[in-house]
Amino acid sequence: MFSIESRYFNTENMMLIVDSQVHIWGANTPERPWPARAHAQREIPLGHEQLLKDMDEAGVDRVVIVPPSWEGDRNDLAIEAVKKHPDRFAIMGRFNPEAPDAKTVIKTWLQQPGMFGMRFTFHIPVLQQPLVEGKFDWVWAEAEKLGIQLMVLVPQDFVHAIDKVAERYPGLKIVMDHMALSSGKPEDETFRNFDKLLPIAKRPNVAVKASALPSYINEPFPFSRAQTWAKRAFDAFGPKRLFWGSDWSRSPVPYRQHVEMWQQADWLGASDKEWVLGRGICEWLGWKMP
Repeated sequence: MFSIESRYFNTENMMLIVDSQVHIWGANTPERPWPARAHAQREIPLGHEQLLKDMDEAGVDRVVIVPPSWEGDRNDLAIEAVKKHPDRFAIMGRFNPEAPDAKTVIKTWLQQPGMFGMRFTFHIPVLQQPLVEGKFDWVWAEAEKLGIQLMVLVPQDFVHAIDKVAERYPGLKIVMDHMALSSGKPEDETFRNFDKLLPIAKRPNVAVKASALPSYINEPFPFSRAQTWAKRAFDAFGPKRLFWGSDWSRSPVPYRQHVEMWQQADWLGASDKEWVLGRGICEWLGWKMP
């Protein structure tokens, strides 16, 4: 496998491939216990060394690590991965706004290795209520002031709440995860309210991840129906605000197919593919291009 530098600069017609979302985690042990929150996507944890092997086989140069909810609000393994491989990994970390030291911790958030922002999940009612009640307002204000970017997961019916945040804090950069799709539902229900995502594209401080698409539609490569929905998001957000992602640990298909889906998309021009496949997420986060 070439290094990023040799692939990007010395290999003709190659472009930087950056996956906008992958989870890594460790085992649930007495020394490192998980909260009783959710089940992992795999029985065997996915660590960063295995992820590197998977990336190399799939032709992925970089990954944005999104620590998973089932481990709790911890970022230690992601930080370890960045320290060992700073050219391959970046982090959108987990943050607990209700922790006793939260207002102190946020001040130095971006001083952590490879840390570009925070990721929040509001995909079920119990997690949405604090947002509705305004308990996150201080986080949005501080994040905007400090340049901390966000990735958020909400269902399509809840996009309007994030739209209000984006309007109120125009300097706060937000990425809508998974095109606001909800897992575990039939295809017609999953995409029924897809149009509720599109109006937020009018906010220049909002982008979208067309991520984990093979997990939402049961179809073979090249995932033509999934591409139809991705194109609608692309038409709304444009090439510089739409980022591909695999969510690799729950993928029902080989990693390489996630990349080839976009490389072979005939509705994307060559410049569009450069942005969607890697340059876009790097420019958005401020992750220096090689």
